[in-house]
Amino acid sequence: MTPSAETMAELAPRGVLRAAINYGNTVLAQRGADGQPVGVSVALAKALAERLGVPVEFITYDAAGKVFAALEQQAWDLAFLAIEPVRAAQIAFSEPYVIIEGTYLLRADDPAQRVAELDSAGRRIAVGQGAAYDLYLSRTLTQAELVRSSTSALAIEDFVAQRLDAAAGVRQPLEAYAAAHPGYRVMADSFTEIRQAMAVPKGHEAAAAYVQAFLDEQLRNGFVARELAATGQGDVRLGTPASN
Repeated sequence: MTPSAETMAELAPRGVLRAAINYGNTVLAQRGADGQPVGVSVALAKALAERLGVPVEFITYDAAGKVFAALEQQAWDLAFLAIEPVRAAQIAFSEPYVIIEGTYLLRADDPAQRVAELDSAGRRIAVGQGAAYDLYLSRTLTQAELVRSSTSALAIEDFVAQRLDAAAGVRQPLEAYAAAHPGYRVMADSFTEIRQAMAVPKGHEAAAAYVQAFLDEQLRNGFVARELAATGQGDVRLGTPASN
C-alpha cells in the first residue's frame, strides 16, 4: 500500500507524522513508566508512520476537546477521536476501530438504577468539556444540568468534591475509580456507544482514504486487538473493517 504524493502531502507535510494523542481516554492512551505515551492509539500512529516511511511526533492532550480545538492551529496531521456530528464538520473520520460505552459514576446509595433516571430536574452531572459524551449529553439531556470540567479526570474529582449527582464518562475508567473507592458504583447500562476513530482534517481526502485502508488492515490482522490487550484494555468491542 504505497502512499501517493498527495497522501504524503496531507499526512506528513513537514516530513513527519504529527499524531495527536488524548490522555483523557485511558482505554486508548496512557502514560508509560518512562512518561512516554503508550496504548492502541500510539501503536496505530507508530505503525502508520512506519508505513509512510517518516518519523512520528506525538502531541499529547489531556482532553478530547483540546485535540479538536488544536485543529484551528493546524497542530496535528492525525488524531484519534470519537465520531461526533459537531466534529464531523471539520474532521474526516475513519470507521470506528473501538466502540466504548458512555455511562455514569454515582454514589452507591443513589436510588437510580438506569441511566434514564439521571435526566431529571435538579440532577447535576459532571462531564469533561468537549468530550464525546459531553457533546452527546448536551444534545439529549432535557432536565439534568451538566457541570463541565476541563478534563474527564477532573470531572470525577468535581463530582466528588462538589457532591454532584453523577460523573459521565467512559465505562472502564469509571469502574476503576469505583473499584478503588468504596461508596461509589457505575451504572450497569449506558447512555451511548462512543465510536473511536482515526481522524484527519476535513478536505484531506487522499489521507482519509489511505488511513481507512490502513485501519482495515490492522483490524483484520489482529493488530488492534493485540495492542488493546497489551495495555489491559481487551474488554472493549472492536470495530469492523469498512471493506471486505
